[in-house]
Formats: sequence, C-alpha cells, structure tokens
Amino acid sequence: QVQLVESGGGLAQAGASLRLSCAASGRTVSSSAMGWFRQAPGKEREFVAAISWSLSRTSYADSVKGRFTISRDNAKNTVYLQMNSLKPEDTAVYYCAASLRAGGPWYPAWAYDYWGQGTQVTVSS
Repeated sequence: QVQLVESGGGLAQAGASLRLSCAASGRTVSSSAMGWFRQAPGKEREFVAAISWSLSRTSYADSVKGRFTISRDNAKNTVYLQMNSLKPEDTAVYYCAASLRAGGPWYPAWAYDYWGQGTQVTVSS
C-alpha cells in the first residue's frame, strides 16, 4: 500500500504562484513514477505532470508546459508541483498519484495505482 497526502492548495490570483506537495508513505520504494492530475467541475480528470523516481524523467501536459514544474525529494518521499503564472483555467482539484508500473506512458490515469484525496486550487481573474 502507498498512502499519498497532498497539501499546498488554496486561492490565488491570476499570474501568481502556488506549490503543491505530495507526501508518500508505505511501499514507496515500489512505485516507479508519481503524477499530478486535476479535475475541474464538470470535466474529466486530466494529466498535468509526471516524474519517475529512478531517473527523474518528467513529462507535462501541453497546457502547463513552461509554467508548472514537477520535482521530487527522495529523502522526504515527497513530490512537488510548482505552479507559476496561474490562470483561471487552472482552477481544479489537484490529485497526486503513484504508479507501480515498470514503464510509461505516464499520462493516462489508468497507469496509476494509488491516489491522494486531492487539494483544491482556485485561481481568480
């Protein structure tokens, strides 16, 4: 089992920055990649970013590329999502996820085995 707890969400104005954290515990050594997804009201959950534990390879959705950065701290078993230049369309519940798969792709939700409870991000114009 892997437990994931997100934090760092909140209310921000357009153009501001927020940093989300995802603390992982349990069988974290078995997870091969960590991802962030988001879900806005009335929309499907969508991929935001992912990072592999072993090689720190990253991938991003086109909508956040250049504005968001995913990173990890192995010693703390924590993954971060630095969100800069926020836009109102970034408003959503953000979820952290852990994958046990040996390889990618990392963008589909079905690639992930464990999910956090989510943290709300609201961006006002």
